[in-house]
Amino acid sequence: MNVKFNNRDPVYVQVIQHFKEQIAKGFFQPGQEIPSRRELANQLKINPNTAQRAYKEMEEQGLIFTEGNLPSRITKDEGIVRKVREELIVEAVDTFVHSVRTINIPLHEALDLVKRNYENHREE
Repeated sequence: MNVKFNNRDPVYVQVIQHFKEQIAKGFFQPGQEIPSRRELANQLKINPNTAQRAYKEMEEQGLIFTEGNLPSRITKDEGIVRKVREELIVEAVDTFVHSVRTINIPLHEALDLVKRNYENHREE
């Protein structure tokens, strides 16, 4: 697992964001076992308490679940997975819209550029 941390956001938030992205991309499958908190801390070279906080938040958000002493797993709830994907799309669109509006590009021009770019990337 490879996460590039920034200095802007708390590390546990960045860990959660990484998991959300991996879930949305389908890298983590529903019900898939994930590393223990200690393993994650070792892999990412972060404090075990930070890993614990990230897992606690992800459990509260329904992204992962832990049954008894069994390893934690990715949610099997398709609604949560859809919600995660939508959240990531909305964040990307918000960033794009903000950037485009600051340089006063007309909406139709921006949409044409997005469509063209999207179609070009599909062919790769």
